[in-house]
Amino acid sequence: MERLKPPADISPLDFFTNWIPNAVATDETRRSKLDNTQAKVVFELSGEQGGTYTVEIADGVVRGAEGPVDNPDLKVEIDIDTWRQLNRGDISAPEALLKRRVKLQGDFLLGLKLHLILG
Repeated sequence: MERLKPPADISPLDFFTNWIPNAVATDETRRSKLDNTQAKVVFELSGEQGGTYTVEIADGVVRGAEGPVDNPDLKVEIDIDTWRQLNRGDISAPEALLKRRVKLQGDFLLGLKLHLILG
C-alpha cells in the first residue's frame, strides 16, 4: 500500500502542525517506527512561504508547532521548493542530502530515522 502524501498545495504551517501529527497517528507503520524515540527537530524552510517549525516526538506521539525550540536534537535546513519536491515524492531524502539541498545539524542518525517516520 502506498503511503499517504500531503496535498501539493499544503502550507508548511498546516503540514507541520496538523498533517504530520495526524499521518503518524493514523498509520501503524509510521507509528511503529517511532519506537522509543524522544526528539525535538527544528525545520527551517527558506524562500517564499518558508518559516521555522518544530516537530517533537515523545511517548509514541508526534506534535508540531510553529517556531524554534532551544537545543533541538536535529536541525533541518531546506528550501521550500525542495520541501515540496520531497512531499510529492519527486526527490528522495537521501538524494536531497547528497545534492546538498538539505542540511542537517545535530543527530544525523535521527535524520535518517526521521525520514522513515515522516517521509
